[in-house]
Formats: sequence, C-alpha cells, structure tokens
Amino acid sequence: MIRASLLLLAGLLLVGCTSLPRSEPAPMPPAVVQAPAPDAVVAEAWLSAPLPQAELDSLAVWPTEDGGAWVIATAKASNQLVVFDADSGERLRTVGGPGEGPGQFGRPNGIAVWGDTVFVAERDNHRVQALSLPDFRTRGFIGADTLRLPYGLWLRETAPDVLELLVTDSFMADFRSGQLPPREQMDQRVRRFEVELQPDGSLQARAAGSFGDTGQAGMLRMVESIAGDPAHDRLLIADEDRRVGSTLRDYTLEGRFRGDSLPVFLADAEGVALWDCELDDGWWIAADQLTPTLFRVYRRDTLAPVGTFTGKVVAQTDGVALFAAGTARFPDGALFAQHDNQSIAAFDLREIARALHLRGGCLP
Repeated sequence: MIRASLLLLAGLLLVGCTSLPRSEPAPMPPAVVQAPAPDAVVAEAWLSAPLPQAELDSLAVWPTEDGGAWVIATAKASNQLVVFDADSGERLRTVGGPGEGPGQFGRPNGIAVWGDTVFVAERDNHRVQALSLPDFRTRGFIGADTLRLPYGLWLRETAPDVLELLVTDSFMADFRSGQLPPREQMDQRVRRFEVELQPDGSLQARAAGSFGDTGQAGMLRMVESIAGDPAHDRLLIADEDRRVGSTLRDYTLEGRFRGDSLPVFLADAEGVALWDCELDDGWWIAADQLTPTLFRVYRRDTLAPVGTFTGKVVAQTDGVALFAAGTARFPDGALFAQHDNQSIAAFDLREIARALHLRGGCLP
C-alpha cells in the first residue's frame, strides 16, 4: 500500500513538472514586491479596461491624421495587437491572432513605430513583422533566418527610407532554467538589420551584424527593452538577470559598452523611453517592475538620477512608450505604461514635470 501510494505521488509530481509551460523560463529569484517611497505620486490620467487573458506587454504610439494618436500594445497570450485611443484609453480594435502567416503572430513582444509602419518582434516565430498603418497590412518579415528569441526593438533613420533596426535576442543554452549561452556567443545579444522601405509598400531587409560585450561588467545576459539617443551616441539596454542585478547598460550606437551601467534596480529593469526635447535637454524614464511600479527618471545627457515617481494604481509594468508631440488631452505629451499584464495607463507629462520639479525645453 505504501509502495503504491509512493508511486502515485511520484506520478502526480511528474505530471506537475511536465505540465509547466514549455515556452517560459524558470522563475528568477524573488524580487522586492513593494516599491519604496517615491519622490512623488502622479495620478494616472486614465486606465484602460482590463484584458486579463491578453497578457499585454510592450507599447508604441502612432499619431493619427486627425491630430490624435493610437497606443498599440502587443498581447503575448492572445497573439494579437491591441489598439487604444491615446486620449481616452478606449480600446479601438484588435489585430491578428496565432499563426505564422501575414498578419498573424507568435507571442508578439517588442514593438516600434516609424512613420506609417509598425514593427513587431515575434518571439516564438523568431522574426520581426512589419505592417503598414492604419490598415495593418503586412509589408514584410525581417530576420527569420537570423533571430532566435527576439524581444525588444529600436529604430533610427540612416538615409531617406532606410532604417537601422536593432533587435535584442535573448536566446539561452537552456531557456527553462535560465542557463546562459557560452560566453563567446554573448556578442550576438543585439542583432542589427538594414531595412529599406519600398515605394510599393514592401520592404527589403538584410542582416548587418550583431553586438554584445563579453566581459563581466558589460555582458547582456537576459535582454529585452532597448532605446537609443542618437544625439548622445547612446543605447540603453535592459538586462533583467537579477542573479547579477537587473539594470540598464550604457552602450554606444555602434555597440560598444561604455564601461558603466545604471545602479541596480530593485526588481526588473523593464521599459525605457527617451523624453526628447532639444539636443542636450530631456530625460530618460525607466520602469522598475515593482508594486506599484517605480518610474526612475534620469538626465538625458549625464544619466544622473533626477527622481522617482509612482502612479496611484499602475504596477508590475513591462513596456512603456512616450509621446511628446502632444494631443488634445495631452498638449505637452504623455507617458503610457502597461499595468499588471492587462491594462494600459496614461500619465500627463506636465504632471510628471510638475511633481519632480523638472525644467527644460520640453515644458511650456
């Protein structure tokens, strides 16, 4: 009887182990779940209705022809894009579904907009899909023969209708246990592509190398978000490996580690966005994935810390997007942040500036 019970217990344990999601890594060590006291609390301008089954992640903003804007979110669990009105938070539409064809997605994660094109990193389809706006018609695919586990995206224009696309590629030796690849492969953490937008609506893309420091201090271990500042030759790249301390690592646009990183975050260093004002004026805003989310603000030029704030509700933020051009409701721009995998929130940039006593060319 005892032997039978032990065999039954072993079988139940085996079932429990094999039923773990195959597509998810083992959990990281516990993080601090309660944010420390921030320098300011800024009330959310709006919080969208929850979509608990979607697993919202990353955000991008597209200005519409009527002077408004859309916030486009990737939904990892439903394999869709979800479109929100930037002024109200109203959900306008969903796009796509699971699959490998045009307009379909395999766990979409990072997202970026350039002009009237939205680029979406598909982790499980191992590619970036480009779609035209506002119709979400597929323009083409990028990196299907190169990318292994793409996450974050950043774009810049290098010539008329020619873009440089940077894609973080967080492949592992063993994804479930979080075992890193051999050190000699860590120079492939960010993939570079040249993308030419064609007049007929298609695109041409070619791989243009990769980078990542292989030294202990600058190594990109578990990478997701990436954002750049061409005026200061800077990339900030989120490394989420809490075994060494999650932070943002400071790289040049050519992919050289500058020799320093920001101080270690309390939880995961997640979304990061540049509040771009003038050449030497502006701030970086980064999400520390706590409850509530602690937003960390840094000087654009020196990366010196300016202050921190939380919302009244927003917690466990992954992606953020900043839109400084302004809309009817947010004439001086807004910061959009994912909330707890199921909603999107908006913060008025004027309120953030007022709360942290920011001064500069971004503000009236």
